[in-house]
Amino acid sequence: MNAPGPVVRPTILIVDDTPENLTLLTELLKLPYRVKAARNGEKALQIASSDEPPDLILLDVMMPGMSGFEVCRRLREQPGTRHIPVIFITSQGATDDEVRGLELGAVDYLTKPINPPTVLMRVDNQLRIKAANDFLRDQNEFLEQEVQRRTREVAAIQDVTILAMASLAETRDNETGNHIRRTQHYVSALAEHLQRHPRFAAELDEETRHLLFKSAPLHDIGKVGIPDHILLKPGRLTVEEFELMKTHTTLGLEALQTAEERLGMDVPFLRLAKQIAYGHHEKWDGSGYPQGLAGDAIPLAARLMAVADVYDALISRRVYKAGMPHEGAVEFIRSQRGMHFDPDVVDAFITLQDEFRGIAERFCDRDSDLAGRT
Repeated sequence: MNAPGPVVRPTILIVDDTPENLTLLTELLKLPYRVKAARNGEKALQIASSDEPPDLILLDVMMPGMSGFEVCRRLREQPGTRHIPVIFITSQGATDDEVRGLELGAVDYLTKPINPPTVLMRVDNQLRIKAANDFLRDQNEFLEQEVQRRTREVAAIQDVTILAMASLAETRDNETGNHIRRTQHYVSALAEHLQRHPRFAAELDEETRHLLFKSAPLHDIGKVGIPDHILLKPGRLTVEEFELMKTHTTLGLEALQTAEERLGMDVPFLRLAKQIAYGHHEKWDGSGYPQGLAGDAIPLAARLMAVADVYDALISRRVYKAGMPHEGAVEFIRSQRGMHFDPDVVDAFITLQDEFRGIAERFCDRDSDLAGRT
């Protein structure tokens, strides 16, 4: 068993310009406490801001140069010294002076001539209060750090779960590869650019942009419910097969709604995920599916994903088609401005086309040709 370490005595800083007062207080306090002394405000602030600050300060009010009131004000302004208790000791006994000192943050106010037992009692009381406050502050700091750590863990688990769910859908369609990662970054780039646009600024705050990035990978989660003979068909779908394929939007919405209902609470990123899963095949002119929504009736999250999803589909090779060159994909999306896509989102895409190309290159599939790289 380890022997207990030495008890560290609290340190008292005495600030007074009169040598007799410094000597009197030092003699009174040096047995129970460690004592430091300063004869002016500047020296007091220097000691208080050092690597070994005092536990309590006894501060004279009337001093040449910087007054005790000014010293106290400066102590309270600095994070490193604001929690050091200050007791004023002064020959000024006016009520107004005492009120001013307490308003500045002093914890007590003593008048001269001092009464030694009273000084010792009040110093001891304030040191006990400081020890309790320090303990609570340390506990609160620890709890805050623990909450932040747990929050990061929950966010990481959430991110992993989202990507696992999205990857589950994508692995059933082995040609899509890094499609979910590319579209996630496309949507993020569009949202960041459009946050400065008057139409979208209020909707695309920082939190929403973060949630869009988290929820975008779930846009095709409904593909889990599409039969293999359709999802994995090595060629174009028949009209009947395509109608069944279109139901992945509804299946995705239902899956996310069920998950949210089982949680028993509203989850912001699931709200956006539902908008994206259900609405990313809607078209600006109302000719899309599943609801045939038009214009601003289509949720913004779905409008962003529509551009991201189509661009990636165009530049990606499939069994039944070659990947389109980046320039061709850009021109196709430009041609669909105001028809398939929100005009302002298309304008943002045109501005960001080099960034889109860079994202496609960064997350290019190992075994696939992305024509967007050429």
